[in-house]
Amino acid sequence: MTGGLFVAVEGPNGVGKTTAVTRLADRLRASGRNIHVTTEPSDTPLGRLIRTSEGALTGRALALAVAADRYAHLDAEILPALADGKIVISDRYVQSSLVLQRLDGLPLREIWRYNAHVSPASLSFYLHHTPEVLWQRLEQRARRSRLERVGSPRRELDLYEDAFGFLAARGWRQARIDCRDLTPDGVVAQLLQHLEQLET
Repeated sequence: MTGGLFVAVEGPNGVGKTTAVTRLADRLRASGRNIHVTTEPSDTPLGRLIRTSEGALTGRALALAVAADRYAHLDAEILPALADGKIVISDRYVQSSLVLQRLDGLPLREIWRYNAHVSPASLSFYLHHTPEVLWQRLEQRARRSRLERVGSPRRELDLYEDAFGFLAARGWRQARIDCRDLTPDGVVAQLLQHLEQLET
């Protein structure tokens, strides 16, 4: 992975990942950077199938489908953008599998076997908030996914901590962002500060 910078934004459902990704991309574009924003599951036929089938696909079948989509996503979209010198910002990456597939009953090491050959992000951000605030945000949604109903904010926060330690032991560069007393722009300011340190 040469030329660009690959940033993953992670965290439990309701923490504000998509807002952070959008605002981070806007700030970087305003500074003249070449940005490519993406998400997982990807916006491909396979990724869209996973999104619409999450209620029916479960366990190992879902984990394998998500991993296959991730490898295709890397080959067709992420790595070419990096080769062009772009900053790629992904709303979710392998950490989501290490959390959500555990909610679906799979052990961590099995999930990792399916994802062990992915390219590490240049830097992965973990956004976190209180379980109470996350619950409030989820309850305001018109519809919740099967895995949102199976899990809970507290469980997701705990599993993201497990994922952080698991990937840290494998050399992944990661940073935690405490969103409790931050506005969305404050979250982005924290992200930018970490990225500046990465690039110096």
